Amino acid sequence: MSATILLTRSEVLRLLPLADCIAAVEDCFRAIGERRTLGPVVTGVRAGAGGFHIKAAGLQLQQGYFAAKLNANFPHNPTREGLPTIQGVIVLCDSEQGRPLGVFDSTAITALRTGAATAVAARLLARRDARAATIVGCGVQGRIQLHALALVRPLDCAFAYDLDPARAERFAAEASVGLGIPVTATRDLRGALARSQLCVTCTPSNSPLISRGDIVPGTFIAAVGADSEDKIEIHPAVMAESRVVPDLLEQALQIGDLHHAVAAGLMVATDIHAELGEVVSGLRPGRTAADEVFVFDSTGTALQDVAAAALVYQRALATGTGQTIDLAA
Repeated sequence: MSATILLTRSEVLRLLPLADCIAAVEDCFRAIGERRTLGPVVTGVRAGAGGFHIKAAGLQLQQGYFAAKLNANFPHNPTREGLPTIQGVIVLCDSEQGRPLGVFDSTAITALRTGAATAVAARLLARRDARAATIVGCGVQGRIQLHALALVRPLDCAFAYDLDPARAERFAAEASVGLGIPVTATRDLRGALARSQLCVTCTPSNSPLISRGDIVPGTFIAAVGADSEDKIEIHPAVMAESRVVPDLLEQALQIGDLHHAVAAGLMVATDIHAELGEVVSGLRPGRTAADEVFVFDSTGTALQDVAAAALVYQRALATGTGQTIDLAA
């Protein structure tokens, strides 16, 4: 029996450049559209000021892979304990024999595959002439989201908005240097959105951040933060007036911004434009007019975790990265 590979966060980051993660996640959504998957399933447990969720799924790639991810999400950690908001592990297995292939830190994979999904959606749903982006939420995920957008659209500028203005200022300074474009911190979200064709919301908000009148025709929005039933970033009326593309419809009906629009009686499941996998696989069209407003409801799926973890595992094998352990010893 082959040994199981153990990988730390820094090792995962070295093995998984964002551009390569985007390609892997695009293949994942193509498999979803073509119904070539196992699962996914998701469950969550609340715990004090945070909670745990478990996501699991399988994909047939170079071989059959199955992954289960346990993530802890405690939003107050950075200010209270100095710990990251999200911590966890991914266990990758051979789906044909059940062998545990790897145990990896999940935080880097989660962040990168989430940004990768936005890039895949933006490439298909954003205007081709999109040059300006607004990032709402200036944490680790916001940095990756802006980088991901820059890989699929030639950005000229960007705006950074956060409830903590100092955080937005730090984000803007770092991103301006990292991307080589002017990134401006702003306290005027509506004004930034009026000048942007791309927007990503990646916050733990429990009340809408973007409302009717904030969005100009032709905007692409990636709604990333609503990964539990009590979180919401996009007003239900905005959802109802937009072309909504969830990563997974069933999941978005439970925990995404879509589920708030449905609960408000403004949408039903059949009102969505398509699932992202259907657009990637060519089963449904993407953008067909310049003035369409698209909302990508990104709730995060274990299938993205499988695709990213499988790529990390293959590269770890090829490079001899990580520690190995025989769990059956």
